[in-house]
Amino acid sequence: MHAAIYRTFGAAADVLEIIDLPIPVPGPGEVRVRLSASGVNPSDVKSRAGKGRPLSQPWQIPGSDGAGFIDAIGDGVVTGRLGARVWTYNAAFHRANGTAAEFVVLPDTMAPALSAALTFERGACLGVPVMTAHRCVFAEGPVEGQTILVTGGAGVVGHYAIQLAKWGGASVIATVSSPEKAAHARTAGADHTVDYKTDDVVVAIKAITGGRGIDRIVDVDLEGNLPTSCKIIANGGTIVTYMSKPVPGQMYPFMALASLNVSIRHVLVSAMDAAAKGAAIDAIEAWTASGKAIFPIAARFPLADIAKAHEVVEDGRKIGHVILTLPE
Repeated sequence: MHAAIYRTFGAAADVLEIIDLPIPVPGPGEVRVRLSASGVNPSDVKSRAGKGRPLSQPWQIPGSDGAGFIDAIGDGVVTGRLGARVWTYNAAFHRANGTAAEFVVLPDTMAPALSAALTFERGACLGVPVMTAHRCVFAEGPVEGQTILVTGGAGVVGHYAIQLAKWGGASVIATVSSPEKAAHARTAGADHTVDYKTDDVVVAIKAITGGRGIDRIVDVDLEGNLPTSCKIIANGGTIVTYMSKPVPGQMYPFMALASLNVSIRHVLVSAMDAAAKGAAIDAIEAWTASGKAIFPIAARFPLADIAKAHEVVEDGRKIGHVILTLPE
């Protein structure tokens, strides 16, 4: 099979290469997916650049997320799964074989059924971004009637957090950094957008909420946003974060958070327990069946151009997913 690999960490153009590998064989409890599309996530780019775990094998096929159909099964997998359309998540987590290849073998539970209403490209968008967004929005329970703030509402996870929060009956505010990104967040369903580069976020959000504040913050940068979050979170509110950048010298605002009985939850799909993953998969199925799911795809590249795909994600200016297309 054709696959992209890297043998060492470094710049995409320097370390990514396309090679031929034997088609993998599924073991007990595993399925083999013939991939049609693979998502390129920021985490894939960071891992290739050496900002994740060290390599524990001679080479790594990148890619957590993808979509295709099951063409082989291992012992213990029900035969009815053969031929099923599926999407994948965390394929490369602690595994040498990711989704930047024509085939991937992974546990049966990591290849949920893909609705016939979704293309394989859209299926490759699900995985880590949508599961992260679901957990951020619903980890504490239903959100109907709540006011949720999504920071970085034009980002991939942020865009899905907006959609899922609206699907769950919440009112949603999104912070953005440009008029273009504000429009993108509104496309996802945001009721209000606040440009953090031109607006006073605290003043704007207090005006929108009538001074009550935010029930739940879905946060793309916990440490960077904490000074603002302390001023806008409602009593008993929750900050749910999936990413953070260190702020040198910043003190943790214990009293500001404790005095409002604020909870902080961290979300990482690979660390979620089976019940949380199952809840996310079930909700994703129901959400996509509603016909309201929007999948913004910024760029598509053939597998041979994976280095360019990584560079686009690394650049950070794209709005939406970057997808690798695999030959039929």
